[in-house]
Amino acid sequence: MSDDRAATSDDSTTDGGTSDDSTTGAGTSATAEPRLTIRRTTHRGVPRLVVVALPLALAGLLSLMISGNALRPFERITVIESRMASKSDYFRDPEVARLLLRHGIRVDIRRLGSRGIATRSLEGLDVVFPSGQPAAKLVLDRPDDTGQTVRPFVSPLALGSFRDYAETLVRAGVATRQRSASGEPTLYYDLDMAKFMTLLDGVDDPNDPRDGTGDEADTWNGIGYDDVAAGDRSNSGSVLVRTSNVCESNSAGTYLSILAFVAGGEKTPGSSHPNDPARARQEVDRIAAEIKPLVTLQGMWADEQADGYFSALGESLAPIALIYEHQFLAHQIAHQRKHGEQDTSRVLLYPKPYALTEPQLISLSPQGDRLVELIEQDADLRRRALQLGFRIRFSGEDGASRELDDYLSDHGIQVPVPNPDQTKALEPSLPVLDDIITYVGDCPPPDLDDIA
Repeated sequence: MSDDRAATSDDSTTDGGTSDDSTTGAGTSATAEPRLTIRRTTHRGVPRLVVVALPLALAGLLSLMISGNALRPFERITVIESRMASKSDYFRDPEVARLLLRHGIRVDIRRLGSRGIATRSLEGLDVVFPSGQPAAKLVLDRPDDTGQTVRPFVSPLALGSFRDYAETLVRAGVATRQRSASGEPTLYYDLDMAKFMTLLDGVDDPNDPRDGTGDEADTWNGIGYDDVAAGDRSNSGSVLVRTSNVCESNSAGTYLSILAFVAGGEKTPGSSHPNDPARARQEVDRIAAEIKPLVTLQGMWADEQADGYFSALGESLAPIALIYEHQFLAHQIAHQRKHGEQDTSRVLLYPKPYALTEPQLISLSPQGDRLVELIEQDADLRRRALQLGFRIRFSGEDGASRELDDYLSDHGIQVPVPNPDQTKALEPSLPVLDDIITYVGDCPPPDLDDIA
């Protein structure tokens, strides 16, 4: 047995590479040290995946450097808190958002109608963007601190319709076709509002059989739609205009201004008796009561009204819808880009007298001032407004910009022709307009405690 132990000890010593000097004492066997194996690695160059990805990464970096966005992740983004009406569709445009981000700005939009903007608290906001001057004036007249303002573009109020319905109105002597230089079916019609209003009251006019008689008075079939429309199509529904909510919307309020102006004999309601407040009040009440039945109220935003009109079911949803010119033109620009042709099924009715809406961007903070300055001065942002169908303003110009007409023509879209009758519907004073809106829309009064 001793010989076996000796052999084992000798083997351990030899394998471990140790000598007898490594023992700790007589009779104690030596412990073998572990062996460390070193694996040699041969470098065979850069991995193929890296070689393939490297040019793509370099191209991306070069693109970022050229666009000026290479350091964007490291820059501070200023978030602008806003409350906007229908013209928020400008700021919601992806290209506008990209252009603003280039300046380190992102606009957070809270959607509200123009009148709602003017009658609610502005606390915590950097800018507001009501779609028209009445609401803008209400904001500017409030005690809240306001900074810079800009009216970057204008957009006429119009009625979106469909060709068969517009041709029916032509047959009824209410609308006229605008001339098309290309010889194609026109996209635009002029609408005589005084005559058109007689079709909205649902009453048979004994002096004009073209508005229908009996139960068909002021219905589409009553004025000849079933004779104009192709095939066996008919519509026994009433002639009406779908508007957004007058209690909140600038477009609906502006439309009421047109109706009131025409109902008052093309005079501003209440202006006939400047020195007799009681008689002026009676006149306003009479006009408000006269136009209330002419309005079909819808609980939606102005841009949602446009969304319904431009949808695949638009003709069945609303044969005539209250929209802005820029919404129609933006649709035609996009349709031409996608399909290579105009959307000739949809047409635009320009009311006569006409009304321009002038959205006003109002700053409420230093951050808001910066946004106002950009919208006013940045050429790319102004150009994008043009591409979205807006008539941009230059040097205080009040009317339409010729640049939009040129842009439409260059992109194969018919250019609307200004009506020779340039009568503009004058809006009543703010208190009078508010009284008319409140009466027609059965609107609750504003919460004065909220805006104090």
